[in-house]
Amino acid sequence: MGLSRARKRRYHRKKTPRTRFAPCPWPQFSVARSVPFHSPRDAMVNLRPISDALNEKAKRELNEQPERIEEDLAALRQWLARTPHIRARIDDQFLVTFLRGCKYSLERAKEKIDMFYSVRTAIPELMRNRDPEVGRIREIVRLGVGLPLPQTDGPDAPRIMLIRPGVYNPKHYTIEEIIKVSTMINDILMLEDDNMVIAGQVGILDLANVSSSHFLQFTPTFVKKMTMMSQEASPLRQKGFHYINTPTGFETVFNMFKTFMSEKNRSRLYVHGSNLDSLYQHIPKRLLPKEYGGESDSLPSITSAWEKKILSYRNYFLEEDQYGTDERKRVGRAKTAESLFGMEGSFRKLEVD
Repeated sequence: MGLSRARKRRYHRKKTPRTRFAPCPWPQFSVARSVPFHSPRDAMVNLRPISDALNEKAKRELNEQPERIEEDLAALRQWLARTPHIRARIDDQFLVTFLRGCKYSLERAKEKIDMFYSVRTAIPELMRNRDPEVGRIREIVRLGVGLPLPQTDGPDAPRIMLIRPGVYNPKHYTIEEIIKVSTMINDILMLEDDNMVIAGQVGILDLANVSSSHFLQFTPTFVKKMTMMSQEASPLRQKGFHYINTPTGFETVFNMFKTFMSEKNRSRLYVHGSNLDSLYQHIPKRLLPKEYGGESDSLPSITSAWEKKILSYRNYFLEEDQYGTDERKRVGRAKTAESLFGMEGSFRKLEVD
């Protein structure tokens, strides 16, 4: 029997394999190249469940609509596939951090991802070679300079960060080494701390035992790098910053930081001096470590827990060196260290009383 015309057309149609993903030129990873909104990859959103309290906060403050997350994540992956100068992670949990941090504005999320990787590429002294098993990195981790506190003031409250620069010796460690470890902790929080991502973070900077040698490590260029990394290049929201035990010379560095801060972040700075009762009016005493009169774990206990956690992320930090931007492929003006920070070559030391 002869085949009908319709059947003949179907029979002779050219079989073209559909390739949804192209291999990435960097080992161990793949990058989406052309992903339909409802591809098998996106059929199920792979996100941690969040508490009811955080779910309500995300809806109320971040414009999160659970039924749209799948489509928004697919849109970001499609954009990254068409943006050759960015080498980025594309898993759901990573990308949703940027959607939440940008209140689900896709355009702002794209800009934030671009800046996130551009700044990291421009400051390799902070963002590359972050192997936690390297001797000096592990030494700094064990000092506990920056520690996320275990408890929050409620299920939908911000994460509290305690920073103690006075515990490191500035004659032995550079500020770049100290901040490198800080970025490692921040990366982990970005990946696994829903309170931090949805509710934001509150910082406590304890300047006890900080000397002029610490302050002299802060050049204007370095301060600008830090503020840009924590503002324009971060999806995390700063909800407040509290300074305690402030020494002589603090105002010089403080005023320089404020110069590079947004007006919103400047309005969230609080200087308490040595008056911890003033601090307790903003952060409940019970949430602080025992050494600060609180009811939380001791500083050695928190430090030890974070050492184990950072070591468990070793593969992640080794993989991170494969991500960033290739400015040769960017359409338009390249985002280099000079164009981003604008003060390369200016390494004047601060004059501290």
